[in-house]
Amino acid sequence: MYALVDCNNFYVSCERVFSPHLEGKPVVVLSNNDGCLIARSQEAKDLGLKMGEPYHLVRPLLEQHQVHVFSSNYGLYGDMSRRVVRVLSEFSVGVEVYSIDEAFLDFHGLSLMENDLHAYGVRVKETVKRDTGIPTCVGIAPTKTLAKLANRLAKKHGTNGVLLLDTEARWQKALTLTPVEDVWGVGRRYARKLYDMDIRTGAALAAMPEHWMRRHMGGVVGQRLWRELHGQSCLEWNPAEWDEHDELQPSHASRHSVTCTRSFGRPQHDAAVLSEAVATFTAKAAEKLRKHGVVAHLVTVILGTDKFAATAGPTTHSVAVTLPNASYDVSLLTQAALQGLHRLRRPGVAYHRAGVLFSGLEPAGQGQLGLFAGTAADQQRSQQLMKTLDNLNARFGRQVVRLAAAGVAKKPDGKPKEPAWAGRSAHRSPLYTTGWGELWQLR
Repeated sequence: MYALVDCNNFYVSCERVFSPHLEGKPVVVLSNNDGCLIARSQEAKDLGLKMGEPYHLVRPLLEQHQVHVFSSNYGLYGDMSRRVVRVLSEFSVGVEVYSIDEAFLDFHGLSLMENDLHAYGVRVKETVKRDTGIPTCVGIAPTKTLAKLANRLAKKHGTNGVLLLDTEARWQKALTLTPVEDVWGVGRRYARKLYDMDIRTGAALAAMPEHWMRRHMGGVVGQRLWRELHGQSCLEWNPAEWDEHDELQPSHASRHSVTCTRSFGRPQHDAAVLSEAVATFTAKAAEKLRKHGVVAHLVTVILGTDKFAATAGPTTHSVAVTLPNASYDVSLLTQAALQGLHRLRRPGVAYHRAGVLFSGLEPAGQGQLGLFAGTAADQQRSQQLMKTLDNLNARFGRQVVRLAAAGVAKKPDGKPKEPAWAGRSAHRSPLYTTGWGELWQLR
């Protein structure tokens, strides 16, 4: 058996933990650069606010109904997610983090110790709420696909926000209540195809023969989906692990690339400003590589122009730089990224966003050295330097120690100066749990 625990309106719930007076009031959270709505409380949904609506278009409605608006605060949300997963790990031998607000729990063998899995799910939900303040829903079923289905229906059809699908009759009823496009693994393209065949519910899809699913739903992927819908678990299980710094580390198998992209607060032409932004994004992505214990072969630099402009042609441009040897050394990765930026940037063009993407990942220390690679001593020095860098930043604050290419400007008080490319974040709440200067204060 598997359980899927999903945090309700996660970003909004994180804000409410530290602002309890917002309970029962409409709240929305904006995307990077305060662009559009990416999270809404139930009260905001009831006002007709849609996911992805541009902030500047719905601003009059938000002000009319006194909706509380927050800029995205990913430092806070990431830490709250870690706290939720830490609580969940007390209830299962394995936890697979599916997204920032969802995690699968492995309940295999639990029935030998727990007679009532539904009651156990309620205990999971109540403990997460008590220890973190985050409300959740829990779906329990024999496969990950059915657990995802149970979780989706838990709030409306479950008891205390928990739904158990432990018999074929129960999951068949749940499939009957589920539109086919909402079955995990179907997607929009297949949904249109299935509707043309008059297959409109999860139950109708599960009723098709296995060989039909293999033929019409992507070969072995469709066959796996058919088996999952019939209670046969066949999806890969990739549990995360905790390291010595109490940081959650996903398995190597669950990560195929690492990226860091941002929209700018205003368009940027200047090469120096763009270089500083790309170097900063490279450092943040390289830190992720080292946390996951992987190295990258390929560095892709991304630049974006105004997607709403009337000009023809693509608005996103990229260039890839192949490293001689896979690495997580920030100096080598930054050198490659800036080389790619130099090839990609066009003088006089205003860029609205930028980013870097690392791919071709493999576990650190297992890659093949090239003919002209550094000596073993050079490799060891690089590893030790990166370890020291991460330890210093973990102790004194993220990006306190960084390459000069990422910017060194400071305010008169000695604090880092906001870079010219920084995005808008007019409504951000404090970093209550991760910034020493912004800790939650009780008066």
